[in-house]
Amino acid sequence: MKDKFYAYIQQLQDTITSTLEEVDVSAKFREDIWQRPEGGGGRTRVIENGAVFEKGGVNISGVHGALPESMQNYFGVKDADFFACGLSLVLHPKNPMVPTVHANWRYFEMYDKEGTIVDQWFGGGQDLTPYYLFQEDAIHFHTTCKKACDAHHPEFHSTYKKKCDEYFWNTHRDEARGLGGLFFDYCKANEQMQMQDWYNFVTEVGNSFLEAYVPIVIKRKDLEYTSEQRKWQEIRRGRYVEFNLVHDKGTLFGLKTNGRIESILMSLPPHVQWVYDHQPEKDSDEEKLLNVLKNPKDWV
Repeated sequence: MKDKFYAYIQQLQDTITSTLEEVDVSAKFREDIWQRPEGGGGRTRVIENGAVFEKGGVNISGVHGALPESMQNYFGVKDADFFACGLSLVLHPKNPMVPTVHANWRYFEMYDKEGTIVDQWFGGGQDLTPYYLFQEDAIHFHTTCKKACDAHHPEFHSTYKKKCDEYFWNTHRDEARGLGGLFFDYCKANEQMQMQDWYNFVTEVGNSFLEAYVPIVIKRKDLEYTSEQRKWQEIRRGRYVEFNLVHDKGTLFGLKTNGRIESILMSLPPHVQWVYDHQPEKDSDEEKLLNVLKNPKDWV
């Protein structure tokens, strides 16, 4: 399974980066091949200062070795080894009318000292973080997510949409990071779903990403915007950074397992602001977004 899924994310990375380069036109992804001293490595691709994408990364990795003590304590195991692979992406467009997007699809195995698999699971999801609210964009993104889920289980969309709203919640701000999407973790074999079934589901979601996001980019990338709207984008990006550094499990896992710092922190946008006690004007477009972030809604 690990070889099969790693081959899948290699292909998916190629598909996503080539498509995004066509959308941006002016910028190309820079590629870094890296090795992890403790075992494994990855392929990082970053795009910067493009016509559409101010910064973005589409990374794959496959790492293995002894499970660090901090993670042994987290999982409640001792003397375990692990293998983890996944694709993680974040895209920060230049135009504040185009939403930021994040996605991740991953697979994890844990072994005893004889090399026997003692646990394995899939995880992942995709979520949208706009700076200005276009309801038709939110509906399109969530409808695409629902279509991918419905092909595998009638309750997957409602379950993983709710988990996404719960996970991407900035508790210290009491607001959502964005408009959500899907989030699933610890997807293990059970009576209804074998590991192959989970593979089929996760790859269907991965394959749906471009359909969910690219039409929104194309629709919004040439809209005009003001310096004040750009400022609002940078203030909201600050909330994005806060979530990633304080709450995000993937970021924390990478930092605790001696991950490659440049790859882990590629999700951080280049231009961000923290303005003291910033409050949007009443009944403004900015306040309309905040109202939705305070009270997540069902879009489909």
